[in-house]
Amino acid sequence: MTGKELRKKKVPMPEQPLKERTKNFREVPLGYTSEMAVDEAKRCLQCKPKPGEKYPPCVIGCPVGVNIPAFILAIREKKFEDAVKILKEKNALPAVCGRVCPYENQCEGRCTLGAKFEPVGIGWLERFVADLEREKLGFRAPKLPKPTGKKVAVVGSGPAGLTAAAELAKLGHKVTVFEALHAPGGVLVYGIPEFRLPKEIVRAEVDYIKTLGVELKTDVVVGKTITADELFAEYDAVFVGTGAGLPNFMNIPGENLNGIYSSNEFLTRINLMKAYEFPSYDTPITVGKRVATIGAGNVSMDCARSAFRLGAEESWIIYRRTEKEVPARKEELERAKEEGIKFVFLAAPVRYIGDEKGWVKQAECIRFELGEPDESGRRRPVPVKGSEFTLDVDTVVVAIGQSPNPLLLKLVPGLKTTKWGTIVADEEGRTSVEKVWAGGDIVHGDATVILAMGAGKIAAQSIHKYLSKPYKWQSA
Repeated sequence: MTGKELRKKKVPMPEQPLKERTKNFREVPLGYTSEMAVDEAKRCLQCKPKPGEKYPPCVIGCPVGVNIPAFILAIREKKFEDAVKILKEKNALPAVCGRVCPYENQCEGRCTLGAKFEPVGIGWLERFVADLEREKLGFRAPKLPKPTGKKVAVVGSGPAGLTAAAELAKLGHKVTVFEALHAPGGVLVYGIPEFRLPKEIVRAEVDYIKTLGVELKTDVVVGKTITADELFAEYDAVFVGTGAGLPNFMNIPGENLNGIYSSNEFLTRINLMKAYEFPSYDTPITVGKRVATIGAGNVSMDCARSAFRLGAEESWIIYRRTEKEVPARKEELERAKEEGIKFVFLAAPVRYIGDEKGWVKQAECIRFELGEPDESGRRRPVPVKGSEFTLDVDTVVVAIGQSPNPLLLKLVPGLKTTKWGTIVADEEGRTSVEKVWAGGDIVHGDATVILAMGAGKIAAQSIHKYLSKPYKWQSA
C-alpha cells in the first residue's frame, strides 16, 4: 500500500440527519456499503504479532479473540463469505458487537495505525460483515461435531449466556437456555434503546444460535418455575449468566416520588413494552418537559437521548465529576451533545421536592470539586459546603449502576458471593459449587457486553473440559 492510498481517517459512516433522529427510535448510524467497507479495509496494515506475543495487537485487545486481520483482509479482497466465516469462528454475536462494543478501548485501542492516524474502523467492519450475512448471504450454521450426550443448562440469555450456549453447542453438547422474561437477549433487549441496537438485530443473532441446536425457554424463572435441584438432576453442568438487573438508588429524600424512575424501569418500559412505537403501543410511561438523568455512563446517555425522543423539551445529565471522567463511550457522549442533551457537571442531587400530588417538581443538588484519586483511579468528588441549588424537573431517571438480583443468588446453597452481591468465580468461571459456572455482570458487576461475552466463552471451554474427561474440581 502506498502512502497516497492510506487514509488518515476512517471512511465516514452515513447517519440519520440530526434533525430527524431525535424524533424517532430508528438506528442512528446506517452502516457501510460494500464499497465503503472495502475502502476502510484497505487501511489495515495487516500487522503480525510483536516479538514475544502470540497474536497481533488488535487481536490481543479483543475479549473473544477474533482473527481481526484475517477477516479484514477477506473484506479487502471482497471475499465476504470468508469474512463471515472467520468472524463467527470466535464471535456468535457480531452484529451486536459491531454496534455496542467499546472497540475504541479494545481492538481499535491497540491498532498500530492509531498511533499516528485514526485506527482502522474494526467495529464498523464487523457490523458490515454481520449485516451483510443477515440481509443478503443468509445464516449458515457450522458443521457440528457428534453429540457428546452431555447436557448443559444456561441461566440467563444475555450476552454471557448466549455466548456460552453457542460455544458449548459447537462443541457437541446439548444446551438449554432459561430466560425469565418473554424475549431472549437480556440487557440487549431490555437495556439498550432501539436507536443504538435494534431488536431485530438481537432476534437475528438469537435465531443463529438456535441453528446450532440450542434450545431456548422463555418465561422460566429458575428457582420458581424450575428449582435448582431439578436443574442439577437433569443437567451435567450449569452456567449462570443472569447479569446485574437490580437498580441502584442514592437513598436520598424524595426518591420515591412519582416521576422518578430507575434506568432499568425506564428503558425496560421503552424497549420491551415498546414505548418507542407509541402510539401503536400505548405504553405506560410518563415523560415530562424537563427530564434529568443522574449519572454519565452509556446507560445514562441512552436514557437522556430516549427522553428527547419521547417528547421532552429539555433533557439534562447530572454528573458529580467533570466531562474528563465521564465513563460513557466517547461516541455516545458526542451523539448526546449533538442531540442537545445539556450537562451539569460537578453536581449531584441531595433531595427531590414534590408537588401536592406527589410528583417530582424539583431536584435540589450540591456542587462538587475533585479531590484525591479514589480506588477507581479517578479523582474523588468532594461536596462543596453551602453550594446547594435547585433544578426544575418533572421526570428523573436514576442511572448510577446496577447490582445482581439477590433473589437469584439464594437458589444454590453454598454459592459464595462478594460483599457487592456478585458471585465469586475463578478465571475460568468456576464457582464454589461443583457443576456451577458463572460469568458476565453477575461476576464482574455492571460491565460491557463484550466482556460478558468473553467470560461466557472462557466458561464454556472450562465446562467442556469438565464434561470431556476426569476432572478434579477446584472451587473458586
